[in-house]
Amino acid sequence: MVKYCFGIDVGGTTVKCGFFSVDGEVLEKWEIPTRTENNGENILPDIAKSINEKLEEKKIDKAEVAGVGIGVPGPVNDNGEVPCAVNLHWGYKNLVKEMEEMTGLKTKAGNDANVAALGEMWRGSGVGYHNLVMVTLGTGIGGGIIVNEKIITGSHGAGGEIGHAHVEDSIDTPCNCGNCGCLEQVASATGIAYLARKMMEESDEASVIRRDNVSAKTVFDGVKAGDELAKKVAEKFGYYLGKALANFACVTDPEAFVIGGGVSKAGDIILDYIRPHYQKYAFKSCKDAAFVIAKLGNDAGIYGAAKLVLE
Repeated sequence: MVKYCFGIDVGGTTVKCGFFSVDGEVLEKWEIPTRTENNGENILPDIAKSINEKLEEKKIDKAEVAGVGIGVPGPVNDNGEVPCAVNLHWGYKNLVKEMEEMTGLKTKAGNDANVAALGEMWRGSGVGYHNLVMVTLGTGIGGGIIVNEKIITGSHGAGGEIGHAHVEDSIDTPCNCGNCGCLEQVASATGIAYLARKMMEESDEASVIRRDNVSAKTVFDGVKAGDELAKKVAEKFGYYLGKALANFACVTDPEAFVIGGGVSKAGDIILDYIRPHYQKYAFKSCKDAAFVIAKLGNDAGIYGAAKLVLE
């Protein structure tokens, strides 16, 4: 009888591993280093070794395991192939085939942000919703789109790459993707810091955000303290993100937007800056979409990966 599954979230520094019951209870969590040297050749063997050791430790037969779900920072197509994952130093990799050969377990794979969205829908802030968009605001902006409880991957595995929507013509500095004026250049943690520096240069207005190295955290700490310049930065951030999400809603018609990533630690106050701009620009039928802060944090990826293999 199938009782268990594994959820694996591969990051550039560590691999987060979760051992789950099939009803979504996490039974154990642990991490292993992500060894990216030599083009990341050790990453999958290390994961397989860790999984096999866990089953041996717990004396669990592989017949009791539904499989392994794995999220990686890069596009993944429907065949479980990764054309490139820069942070892992991978070129093309047939991830699913390799993992199945090394573990003897059914494997499914997906982009890490898409998988995190699935995790939030299954056991996080997205419980009860069947259609949602997850936005992760960190160094960059990741996205995951769920329609009718299924991840939208697209033909190249790039569905949900919302951070690379073009939103600003005046920016001529390239984004990490090579284009200019991407959403993540103005609404990620680094994007918020960029907006703050730009506004400080254009104004001599006194502000608490001038005291330290400016960051998304100092901006929203300033907002909470009532600082006017910090509020203007937050307003500009909310304009870019809210307007962009309104455009995505025209295509996906989500019930909810789940906001996660490091910036979301500021709490519900960030929603107060996103929601008004979203509602201003959203198509009438989409205006009532809910906005919620993600609650699984760094565990969203392992939950979503586990759910992936159970589908």
